[in-house]
Amino acid sequence: MNRLFKAGFVLLACTLSSVEIAAAQPANPGCSSENSLGATQTLHCRTGITIVAEDGARYTLRSNRNGRVDAVELSGKALLIEVAPKSGGNKFEVITPQAIAAVRGTKWAVDAAGDKTSVFVVNGSVRVGRRTGGNGVTLRPGEGVDVEPSAPLTVKRWAPARVSALLARLGQ
Repeated sequence: MNRLFKAGFVLLACTLSSVEIAAAQPANPGCSSENSLGATQTLHCRTGITIVAEDGARYTLRSNRNGRVDAVELSGKALLIEVAPKSGGNKFEVITPQAIAAVRGTKWAVDAAGDKTSVFVVNGSVRVGRRTGGNGVTLRPGEGVDVEPSAPLTVKRWAPARVSALLARLGQ
């Protein structure tokens, strides 16, 4: 996916159902699961979404009324998400205690640790904002942001060592 896709926040206007997942447990009925090298787990969802979970990641898949996975709540460790582009957009968001990252076709990583969420874009673009609202930022390939309670949202080009360390945790 070499194209850049514009991202925006997606407000979920429907009732959500959920399935809580730890990296080694079965997946949501709308997704198939496989264990990967390095103890990561990969979920392939019918909606064209692939989620790679770091070993021990704590997250809950969210689906809309139609049973389609359209969000994940991440409370610990890291996920790598790839959303296949579709005409009309393939909306997906990752919600952490500090942030909401929303997209329509891209590949990005989200790491939730303590009181900080880090978001990094491999390709495409992602809109990141605080759960509490306010102004968000848009990340492009190679950029990341750390969302912390009292720090501003500052987009930075991540150093190769930081990118490599995060992606290695996700078997990449």
